[in-house]
Amino acid sequence: MEELKQKQNLEEIIEKLSMGEIKFTKLDEVLGNSNLGTLVRRLYLEKKYGVSLSAIGSTIIDFEELKGRNIENPIGAAQIPIGVAGPLKINGEHAVGEYYVPLATTEGALVASVSRGCKAITLSGGAHAYVLSDHMTRAPLFRLPNAARAIEFIDWIKDNFDRIKEAAESGTRHGRLIDITPFMIGNNVWLRFKFKTGDAMGMNMVTIATDRACRYIIENFTDADLIALSGNMCTDKKPTYINILMGRGKTVVAEAVLKKDVVENTLKTTVDEMINVNIRKNMLGTSYAGGLGANAHAANIVAAIFIATGQDVAQVVESSIAYTWMEKTGEGDLYASVTLPSLEVGTVGGGTRLPTQFEALKLLGVAGSGDPPGSNAVKFAEIVASTVLAGEINLVAAIAAGHLARAHERLGRGKG
Repeated sequence: MEELKQKQNLEEIIEKLSMGEIKFTKLDEVLGNSNLGTLVRRLYLEKKYGVSLSAIGSTIIDFEELKGRNIENPIGAAQIPIGVAGPLKINGEHAVGEYYVPLATTEGALVASVSRGCKAITLSGGAHAYVLSDHMTRAPLFRLPNAARAIEFIDWIKDNFDRIKEAAESGTRHGRLIDITPFMIGNNVWLRFKFKTGDAMGMNMVTIATDRACRYIIENFTDADLIALSGNMCTDKKPTYINILMGRGKTVVAEAVLKKDVVENTLKTTVDEMINVNIRKNMLGTSYAGGLGANAHAANIVAAIFIATGQDVAQVVESSIAYTWMEKTGEGDLYASVTLPSLEVGTVGGGTRLPTQFEALKLLGVAGSGDPPGSNAVKFAEIVASTVLAGEINLVAAIAAGHLARAHERLGRGKG
């Protein structure tokens, strides 16, 4: 009897949605529960469009936990297969050991490709990884009356850094303002704020902190007009040279020396052919095409790790700008490195708290806050960079050996 009554109530709600008596966006509030709101929203769409959304509705996510944090108007969740590449031996400053790295992807051959790169690195003694810089940025744009006043504004910012820092940090526990770099065109001034953000990727943190700083600035430098809290000199979710040259998130280098016999026996090619492919494809080809970075498929690995671990997927745009370098050592082995100038990752906040993604971070030993704060995020960055290196090594080798199409035919088209 109770189930029948509940069903009738849901049907009434769906009818009110159809009539516009209840707003789509207010369902959770009307029903008092986000999980129930998710169900009703999905049932409404099924009825309206005559489709089944049962797969979308099959999820372990508790939408009450996500309310006000991760999603609006939920109807369910997307399911993407997760595989693991590895084991990958890393001798980093923070990441030390052998790792199985979770990759969420629908591209056949990707996990196998990265795994073969992991094998080559591990057989050769492992990858070394280093985080060169660690900061998140936000760059508000101000309009001044004229260029002379803009110059005075920049001087004022420098003279009042400590007060601006105090205002910025007044609403955050972990955000620490470390620098403000000015840029000027005519009467326009961008202030590129740089923050330490602990284990969080920190984009929301620095946006809120920068907003507090901007309010202090315009209250005390009264003819500075704040045009945009984000003036695109940050730069978020767009590929830019400023991120390459000045860094954003973590600037990371991963490197390995692959033994000549490992290149020949595991990767089925030669050191000289891999160097040849890297120079002509990654360096020359990318330059001729006008690309940023110089790599084979860094975005493939970055995107797969981001999805698996709850990172901001749109930030793959700048996080996957990468420079892959290869040269022969004096002993005839292959030196290979990858440099990621703007790897934006975190182990707390955002999607990292979702159950699947949290487990993926636990698998890597980086879930949640580190001790000291920030240590998990830099460890994670070293793992990501080392995994990108593995992916780069294998794809360059596959192209050098002429195996690329065959691997995709075997593992990407159901012919394995």
